[in-house]
Amino acid sequence: MAKLFAQDHYNLVIVARNQQELDSKANEFRQQYGVEVVPIAKDMFKREAPFEVYDEVKAKGIQIDALVNDAGQGQYGEFTETDINRELDIIQLNIGAYVTFTKCFLKEMVARNEGKILMVSSIGGELPGPLQSVYHGTKAFVTSFTEAIRAENKDTNVTITALLPGVTDTDFFNKADMTQSKLVAEGSKADPAQVAKDGYEALLAGKDKIVSGWKNKAMVAASNVIPDELVADNMLKQGEPVDKNK
Repeated sequence: MAKLFAQDHYNLVIVARNQQELDSKANEFRQQYGVEVVPIAKDMFKREAPFEVYDEVKAKGIQIDALVNDAGQGQYGEFTETDINRELDIIQLNIGAYVTFTKCFLKEMVARNEGKILMVSSIGGELPGPLQSVYHGTKAFVTSFTEAIRAENKDTNVTITALLPGVTDTDFFNKADMTQSKLVAEGSKADPAQVAKDGYEALLAGKDKIVSGWKNKAMVAASNVIPDELVADNMLKQGEPVDKNK
């Protein structure tokens, strides 16, 4: 996503946990695209981190024209067995950071009557997620939250776009300890560059919502007409570990 902005000569503020990796990527973008890049290392599991990022951006006198909320993690396993502290961290990352960044920067955008926000949700927010219950729940929040604040600001020139990818070939599944899931081990994964392109183009066009990939569009459409219980049962079967004895 950052590369797409840089290619179109947007200056960047990029945020992640690893300062060394951020600095490396910042130098790459500066040299390749001639843009200004401000790397800020923060851990979004911490409640105060988004506020600290906002304060640092303000202190540097930077105006954010396009905000991309795209940090997210999950945890694989039955809810009764998973680590509640990790789940609370995930809720802070997937929901708390989104709400904080959006609150801070949306107020400025509305005040000047211009700006764009991209909220990276997931088709998981449209589907029940056995073995990923907290992750799917957080994404349902993101989609609902996005729709609500979009309605509140429909009479402004600020656009708020939701991007809903499906299974994408990123490090998400390693972090979630779910590489053994049938959905990941046996299913196809989308190219993250294509997912980013779908979201970027939708953001610039000011669209309300984009489901990335035709298979994901079909899955979401089917879930709207199939009873919830059957959808949940099917998702459970897809999420179960691969039987290595077969």
